[in-house]
Amino acid sequence: MKRATLLSLWILCANIAFAQKDKDKVIQSLDAQASEFTKVAKQIWENPELGYLEEKSSALLKGELEKAGFKIVSGVAGIPTAFTATYGTGKPVIGILGEFDALPGMSQEAVPVKQPRVEGAPGQACGHHLFGTGSVAAAIGVKEWLVNNKKPGTIRFYGTPAEEGGSGKVYMVREGLFNDVDAIVSWHAGDANSCNPSTNLATISGKFRFKGVASHAAAAPERGRSALDGVEAMNDMVNMMREHTTEGSRIHYSITKGGDAPNIVPANAEVYYVIRHQNREEVRAMWNRVIKCAEGAAIGTETEMEFEIIGGTYDRLPSESLSKIMHANLTKVGGVNYSADDKAFAEKLQKTLPGTPPAIAEAGKVQPMENEDGKASADTGDVSWNVPLVAMRAATWVPGTPAHSWQAVASGGTPIGYKGMMVAAKTMALTAIDLMSNPKMLEEAKKEFNDRRGDNFKYEALLGNRKPALDYRK
Repeated sequence: MKRATLLSLWILCANIAFAQKDKDKVIQSLDAQASEFTKVAKQIWENPELGYLEEKSSALLKGELEKAGFKIVSGVAGIPTAFTATYGTGKPVIGILGEFDALPGMSQEAVPVKQPRVEGAPGQACGHHLFGTGSVAAAIGVKEWLVNNKKPGTIRFYGTPAEEGGSGKVYMVREGLFNDVDAIVSWHAGDANSCNPSTNLATISGKFRFKGVASHAAAAPERGRSALDGVEAMNDMVNMMREHTTEGSRIHYSITKGGDAPNIVPANAEVYYVIRHQNREEVRAMWNRVIKCAEGAAIGTETEMEFEIIGGTYDRLPSESLSKIMHANLTKVGGVNYSADDKAFAEKLQKTLPGTPPAIAEAGKVQPMENEDGKASADTGDVSWNVPLVAMRAATWVPGTPAHSWQAVASGGTPIGYKGMMVAAKTMALTAIDLMSNPKMLEEAKKEFNDRRGDNFKYEALLGNRKPALDYRK
């Protein structure tokens, strides 16, 4: 073998060894700060706030990043609780997403039996207290690496409110806040550790409001026109429409206002709809059909109807090249190690789950990477069509726990949730460092991104030009 070749191999091996040692230091640093990040996540868990109302949660995360030397820009995209936090200069620019909104009516103590903390209050049933805090931890870990190694590059944290139906990221995309970003690194709470080049469903959501005429329901019913009849007639027609939709369609609704008293013909009623499909053009088509159902219901009940689009999100554009990088880092970090107390909690909680849940030991494993067609939705979809994005899941919940459940709230308020959060934080930090250190990784990701998007792609938000629905949870 020639001397030049041997020298090149030696340099390559030395660089790999140095990179691994560098990553070990980042992991050690984040482990040393884990108790502090746990305190932050616990504060958000104890004070859950709904979409666009997350004043305390947003301020807390901003404060942590500001202390770490990040430059904060608050109230971006016309959203008071949205923000960016940036450290470093120049290229590449790597973004990290962080959510923090809770879900209505999901209050729960950190115990393995159903026990609301405050009846009817919000709760972190999708683990966003962990999502936001874990992402902050990752951003700080990357910042420390930039400083210690005197590296060029920019790490930017995006504080993204109202993921649960409010489409916060869509407004941030529409505002051009991701235009200079080379790649986005993200994650979500879950019941297993995985990183897959997955897709999900596109959505449009909105509220249909019917206005009728109030009257005494017994003494003068003929003088009234029931807004609730309008809602129910609309729902009947939409339910009949389900038989004539394409495979994979999802239609959900909740009557959010049905009247005030049974002896008064309801003058006002409202129903909240969500439409989903893997093809966003099919979502548009279904939404237009739902509007026709509402219009027909108004005609038939002699009521008036108006509707408001609340949110709209794209399906997620997968990145196999970025997923391979992140999966390798997740494998290096490993899964969640349960203590004896964690295991006892998990065993009790699993008794409340339907069917036969996975073995508790699965939380300590990393699942093989595979293509996945997800059935949920998220506003990360819009981000993924504008910049290459990779995301993972960490076992913050007891295996078998579904999202949007009291069991998810309970798990997320225990060491199980906080340990999973740190698995995600370390994995994201290492992935961002890889992308900052290896331009070829970003080139490959960008090429795949452009190939998947196609030459003629033009971004148009599914929620149109409306302003952020800041009052949708009020």
